Amino acid sequence: MVILGKKAYLFLCKLAKSRQMLKTNLVNLLNKYDVPLPRYTSYPTVPYWDFNSFSIELWKESVKKTYLNENGEICLYIHLPFCEELCTYCACNKRITKNHSVEEPYMQALLREWRLYLELLPGTPVIREIHLGGGTPTFFSPVNLVHLIRSITKDCKIAEGHEFSVEVHPNYTSDDHLEALQSVGFNRLSLGVQDFDPLVQFIINRPQSFEQTKHVIDQARALGYDSINIDLIYGLPKQTLEGIEKTIQKVKQLMPDRIAFYSYAHVPWKSKGQRRYTDEDVPKANEKLAMYTLGNKMLTEMGFESIGMDHFALPTDKLLKAYYSGNLHRNFMGYTTTNHKLVIGLGASSISDTWTAFAQNEKSVEEYQARVYSGEFPLVNGHILSDQDLLIRKYILDLMCKGVTRINPADFDHETLDRMYKRLGSFDADGLISVSGYEIRVLSKGRLFIRNISAVFDAYLKNGTSQKPMFSKAI
Repeated sequence: MVILGKKAYLFLCKLAKSRQMLKTNLVNLLNKYDVPLPRYTSYPTVPYWDFNSFSIELWKESVKKTYLNENGEICLYIHLPFCEELCTYCACNKRITKNHSVEEPYMQALLREWRLYLELLPGTPVIREIHLGGGTPTFFSPVNLVHLIRSITKDCKIAEGHEFSVEVHPNYTSDDHLEALQSVGFNRLSLGVQDFDPLVQFIINRPQSFEQTKHVIDQARALGYDSINIDLIYGLPKQTLEGIEKTIQKVKQLMPDRIAFYSYAHVPWKSKGQRRYTDEDVPKANEKLAMYTLGNKMLTEMGFESIGMDHFALPTDKLLKAYYSGNLHRNFMGYTTTNHKLVIGLGASSISDTWTAFAQNEKSVEEYQARVYSGEFPLVNGHILSDQDLLIRKYILDLMCKGVTRINPADFDHETLDRMYKRLGSFDADGLISVSGYEIRVLSKGRLFIRNISAVFDAYLKNGTSQKPMFSKAI
């Protein structure tokens, strides 16, 4: 038995009390800030778009203006919505089918939509980025994927240092897929993993072996893909701290260049598949916080650096370099390495962004295809940003991408400014940010609450929260 001296005993008592106070403080913060809020992949967020301010003609003008301002450079997002199986946690726009005859008509619709943009734009477009998202992009055959990309790029230039990326499900990605995509310029790969725990995989209907995941990564590296990302999610139904630890230990064997460590978005009113399990199966806010804290610690020890609210990257990766150079950007694809202002979305539900306007396509595959085949832009929703929208968008992007912003008091009336500083003062008092005059800096503890902090600037939210189910909870 070790007999402690008085000083050592008092120190341990003080340490225990400090830890209990810290735990109590975190619980209080969770109770205070775990409210439904946007993820701010855009501002304004989609539910608050004013379609009455929007028209096809205004959209065309905005596309052309930004295209010229960007010297003809374009970033493309192509939505391929088909999946053979339903992952029950997924809130993306998808179509579940094993019928691969859907590939050809959908692909032709994509090319017709792209032709509408090519007819609108002068000169020869320069493609800076292509991102294939879904759905499961590798639902499409390797031959069809090559045909799609070659058809899109044939009348364009490909920028030096381009980034072509694709999201893949390891179970549906063959060596032929990887070789085909590499042959048309793809150099980034993002693998959905979420969790390697068999129970979690069962309840989210995504059985996926470590061996198959490793095989896809090894093949991609052998082919020359220069950045590999793995998506992980904390807060999934039936997920545990032990499961998070084991999953990250397996990820350590794979050592991707980036990791997206997302908070699970529980939105059963939007995504019917999430009704396969109950609210009781989903970890509570304090459990999610413990999962995030553990994951953050393990990833940091592995050599990854935290970026924004949910990304990690190795020092050699472009994402971290973009963060340090001030070029990190956030859009509907999440965090990106370039802050180019023109993103054209092709495909059902895709969202386009000209910086001064947003536009979203028809969500239904059939309606999307019908409108494109009739020769019209398949837009169903949009928003022309006001001067105030543009000011606030910059503040939120600064917080999300740089962790710091500086308020220009001339941008807000006195009442709004007073209300903002009152709320910012609460975050300051809780140790989440530091407020120094007009400079707002997010502290390390505040990164988990970045959605709450950003919401201070959101002119469309009342009291920083939504009044009806539209967003997932912040934690």
